[in-house]
Amino acid sequence: MSTTTVTTEPLSPVGADRAGAWSALRRGRGLAGLILVGIVVLAGVLAPWLSPFAPDQQIPGATLQPPGGEHLLGTDSVGRDVLSRTLYGIRIDLLVVFLAVPVGAALGSLLGLAATRYDRLDTLVQRAFDLILAFPTIVLAIALAMVIGPGVWTIATVIVLAEIPVFGRLMRTSVLTVRQAPYVEAARSVGADEGWIMRRHILPNCLEPLTVQLALAMSVGVFIEGAMSFLGLGITPPTPSLGSLIKEGTQNAYHSPLFVVGPLVVVVVLVLGLLLISQALAARSRRR
Repeated sequence: MSTTTVTTEPLSPVGADRAGAWSALRRGRGLAGLILVGIVVLAGVLAPWLSPFAPDQQIPGATLQPPGGEHLLGTDSVGRDVLSRTLYGIRIDLLVVFLAVPVGAALGSLLGLAATRYDRLDTLVQRAFDLILAFPTIVLAIALAMVIGPGVWTIATVIVLAEIPVFGRLMRTSVLTVRQAPYVEAARSVGADEGWIMRRHILPNCLEPLTVQLALAMSVGVFIEGAMSFLGLGITPPTPSLGSLIKEGTQNAYHSPLFVVGPLVVVVVLVLGLLLISQALAARSRRR
């Protein structure tokens, strides 16, 4: 029997519910998460039009002004408008998180998938994952900053390395689990080859847990950027980022505790939105 005539989609839980993930995000926690993330993304995209001043503009006579008037979030120690720097700082965070996390997810998933095909490669990949996980993220960030210096590429590299073993092991576990599912056994019994089964059954059913983890990993990426910039290992002045703005706000908290509120609220809203999206996708996965 030709494998092109084999049809086993009705046995797979993926077939009739491809729009389920989107429907889960259109109500409840998923919708709330999309709205929160959308607000932050929109604020970052529209920063050139929403910012009352340039992010690096030093305003004469406006040093450490408290929030109010034309400076809604106040000014920093060199007279720069904190609101403008916060809006532009969002752009840096979004650029790092929405690029670095998917790259780490893709590399980790490919390694995890390859490890399921070859036993020797599986052993090598698992030991490499153990080595990466043996280093706490901050220790890894310090080591990389010493080698290549602080900056956006250091943050991106740390996020990619931190996510590779997470997605790699998740993909490996998912593939090994789905391989034993009844609909996969049914496909084999009627003559389907392994490549066809991988494309039509195993990979589609492995994407759902990876999607949930992707939303969660993006929230972790926000924390990594914030922690590294706060410690001086990330974005370097005068370029603003949410982490560096929180650091500057705490240094000037003696003059006004409100200096740190703006960037801190943005971080909370962004992380909360991503967590709500992750929870909505996870809840849908549990119901299936």
